[in-house]
Amino acid sequence: MKKILLIVFMLVSISLPSVRAGSYGWGFKRNSDHQQPDIGIYAQEIEGTSSYYVGPKDEKIVFLTFDAGYDNGGLMKILDVLDEKNVKSTFFVTGDFIERESELLMEIIWRGHLVGNHTWSHKDITKLSEEELEDELRKVEAAYEGLAFSPLPKLFRPPSGQFNKQSLLRVQKLGYKTFFWSLAYKDWLTDKQQGEDYAYRSVMDNLHNGAIILLHTVSEDNCRALGKIIDGIRNEGYTIANLDYFLKSDSSERAACGRLFRIRIARLNKWEYNE
Repeated sequence: MKKILLIVFMLVSISLPSVRAGSYGWGFKRNSDHQQPDIGIYAQEIEGTSSYYVGPKDEKIVFLTFDAGYDNGGLMKILDVLDEKNVKSTFFVTGDFIERESELLMEIIWRGHLVGNHTWSHKDITKLSEEELEDELRKVEAAYEGLAFSPLPKLFRPPSGQFNKQSLLRVQKLGYKTFFWSLAYKDWLTDKQQGEDYAYRSVMDNLHNGAIILLHTVSEDNCRALGKIIDGIRNEGYTIANLDYFLKSDSSERAACGRLFRIRIARLNKWEYNE
């Protein structure tokens, strides 16, 4: 009997994916030749999960994304530059941002950008139970849908880049794709900004095919350099795309929801609506 139980245990152990309980902070090894960065052991951690940190290796395409936990007056400037340059981006927001900046959230959507889930309270997802993690994501969904009259796109970014395979699998189970990044710099410290040119060079010196670029909306340097960054990216022959590139199967539904939202808002404000 003991032998049978041992065999059963071994078979179950083989069939289940290995899940580590350790916590990691996302990172990568930069290079000076504009190649996609090496992520070392993290490649094993995200394998088998619905997680991305970079796009196609053989295509000159990049993805511009922003994290927005709060606003200090810079986000509208960013939106204006994106409009001027005809660029669509994804903004990962927290519950606090949705509650405090509901008008800005609607402005993001109205201008045709995507909104992603950055959890309700910006907690380390590796320290949450499965139920707590679901609650963090569902609360953002509910708040968003209450304002936008449409479902929140299933795009997720872990707060502070903290993750492990177990947490990513739980996020996947809730229907989300997780987006890390392959290009970023220390831009979120508002009292240690280093200037417009520093922001520009931080992006351009590390540009590569498929780059998922992370910028923070609270950075004054980003606000000032954004137009120049976009022009520089295009001058190097890259196309700037949005994260719905990774949601091909859901794109028609997402577009329909976005169109319905814009029509409703236009009617509420008695604006003329044009496709």
